Amino acid sequence: MSRLLHISASPRGAESESLAIARTFTDAYREVHGDVVDHFDLWDGTLPEFGPAGAGAKMAVFAGADPAGEEAAAWRAARAVFERFDSYDRYLFSVPMWNSGVPYILKQFIDVVSQPGWVFAFDPEEGYTGLLRGKKAVIAYTSAVYGEDRPSAFGRDHQAPFLEGWLRWAGIADLARVEFRPNLATPDADVGRRTAHAMARELGKRF
Repeated sequence: MSRLLHISASPRGAESESLAIARTFTDAYREVHGDVVDHFDLWDGTLPEFGPAGAGAKMAVFAGADPAGEEAAAWRAARAVFERFDSYDRYLFSVPMWNSGVPYILKQFIDVVSQPGWVFAFDPEEGYTGLLRGKKAVIAYTSAVYGEDRPSAFGRDHQAPFLEGWLRWAGIADLARVEFRPNLATPDADVGRRTAHAMARELGKRF
């Protein structure tokens, strides 16, 4: 049975547009598939840091050594997050735009799980190979000000290229997206909201 994990990057709770779209998706998904949907709120305090000890552990593994001491503890903490992530084969990411990119907590998650032998393999001559094969993802993107048809004074999109680039690099090529942007100070925000939720429902039914 396929398993769906919703990874959310917004801390705004009931005020979050991206979480609202995600709820529409998961409601439709449950109606059709009946599967349990798990939620990984990246702001729940369980995501470990990946600082000096984690970086040291990663370089030890690259060198063919086993991390020890604080580095081993950091590696185990990162491994626990990866194993939770890897145990699913379907993902829903809900991602608001922050400063033209993704919230830092999502970048932290990516840095924690993106380790050699877990998310990728590396060959000095061939380069990287993504190891997360046979999985697929839907991403719900929102932004308050940026819009594809707006001039650069309203921002640029470093959100979708970054996240989708990472997913493909990790081996997840089956991707779909829902977008609601811009959603602030625009006369047709309600139209865009309804369109995004309708798309989320359709994707949820056939995901």
